[in-house]
Amino acid sequence: MIEFWSHGWVSPPTREQLAAARDRTIPDVLGTDLTVLFCGINPSLYSAYTGHHFARPGNRFWPALHQSGFTPRLLRPAEQHLLPGFGLGLTNLVARATARADEVSQDELAAGGERLSALVEQYRPRTVAIVGVTAYRAAFGAREAVIGPQAAGLGSAELWMLPNPSGLNAHYQLGELAAEFRTLRERTR
Repeated sequence: MIEFWSHGWVSPPTREQLAAARDRTIPDVLGTDLTVLFCGINPSLYSAYTGHHFARPGNRFWPALHQSGFTPRLLRPAEQHLLPGFGLGLTNLVARATARADEVSQDELAAGGERLSALVEQYRPRTVAIVGVTAYRAAFGAREAVIGPQAAGLGSAELWMLPNPSGLNAHYQLGELAAEFRTLRERTR
């Protein structure tokens, strides 16, 4: 593991270190009385290397979370443990790290959907926000799902789709991404 400082990474991982992170898992960030449980597709190698969700430089999850008003300041990935204090949690559909989300199989996504449903039953978040509508469609067979609130919930939780915050998602710039997160925040107040 490496440390993250306010000015950046102490040292970036080598190719060998990233390769060694393949198939690692990152613990969920959960708590009682969650307003929103954010659910990613699966961890990147960078995230698995650091042990923190959405840790890859260029991923816009943390800036969007802050700019939308979910957090009072921009949190670093290493501060993910603070999220339950804001009524927020983090998980992934698929726990194992890969270089690209397209390395995750349909069977893994379907099993991840079942695991997410069990987490919702156990922790009872008010809302589940899946970041990555394409993965949600595959995991739940919901081919018509679009960004925003979904007609059907997930167990007792309202269900919301958000754009994937990966820097590879060129369809949404940070401002647009933060606006989608803000709409969710306003709806869950």
